[in-house]
Amino acid sequence: MIKALHGISTHYCNVVTETRIAAETGYDGLEFLHYKLLRYLDNGGTTAALNKLVKGYGLQTSCLNALIDIERHQEGEKQQLLAEATRLTQIAADLECPTIQILAQHGIDHLPESQILDIMTENISEIATIGQRYGVRYQIEVIAHTKFNTLNQALEVIRRIDKPNVGVVIDFWHLFATGQTTPDDIRQLDPSLIFGVHFCDGRKPNPGEAWEETVLRAYMPGEGDIDVQAWTDAVKATGFDGVWSAELFSPARWEMDHAELAKQVIDNMNHYIK
Repeated sequence: MIKALHGISTHYCNVVTETRIAAETGYDGLEFLHYKLLRYLDNGGTTAALNKLVKGYGLQTSCLNALIDIERHQEGEKQQLLAEATRLTQIAADLECPTIQILAQHGIDHLPESQILDIMTENISEIATIGQRYGVRYQIEVIAHTKFNTLNQALEVIRRIDKPNVGVVIDFWHLFATGQTTPDDIRQLDPSLIFGVHFCDGRKPNPGEAWEETVLRAYMPGEGDIDVQAWTDAVKATGFDGVWSAELFSPARWEMDHAELAKQVIDNMNHYIK
C-alpha cells in the first residue's frame, strides 16, 4: 500500500513545499496537480531536480492529476489534447511516475450516451498509445456532474480499448454522488483495473443546489454522508494494494498551516485503512 498526499489537500502549496510536507507527515508518495507541476516547470524547475528532491525524501511520485477535458474531439482541439497528453506523459516518465489521471468535463454532455462512449473510447485509446511508448498508464476518473460519470461507463470504455495501461481510480465522492455505484459494486471489481483510490467524503447537492465541489466536498472523511468505512473495506476486499490518495476539498481547512493539515489528513485516512 502506498499512501499519497493529494495536491488538492495542500491546495496552496507549490510542489517543492508539498514534497517536504509529505515526507515530514508520514506519506509514501505524492499525487501532484498538473497546474502546480507545469507552473514549477514553466518557471525554471526541472523534472530532474524535482525527481531528485522526491527521491531524496524517500518518496515517489505516484500520480499526475490530471489530463483534463479528454472529451475534446473536434479538429484542432483534438490535436491540442494529444499534445498535452504527450507533454504530461513525458513529464511522468521523467519523474518515474507510473500513472496519469484522465478525466472528461462538460464538452460532450449534450450528446447521446452512445456517442459519448465512442468519443471516450477513441480518445483514451489514442492517449494510451502515447503512454505505451513511455511506460505510463492512465486512470480514468468519472466526474459526477458530467454525462460520463459512472463506473460502468468507464469499465465499458476500458473493455473496448483492451489496453493494459488503462484503468480506473475509485473516487469515493464522485461515485457516491453519481448514485449508481455502491460498495458492493466495488467489491466485484478486478483489482488489476484499479490504479488508485481517492479517499474522501462529502455529500450530494440538495435539490436546486449547484455542483460546487468546494461546498459539497468540504468534509474530512467521517464528517460527510459517505459510509467511508464501507467504501474502504470494499476496495480492500478486492485485494487492491496500490495507491491510496488522501483528498480533501476544504476552503476553510486550506487556511490552516498546511503541514498540520497534511498530518490531519493522513491520520484520518490511517484510521479507516488500518
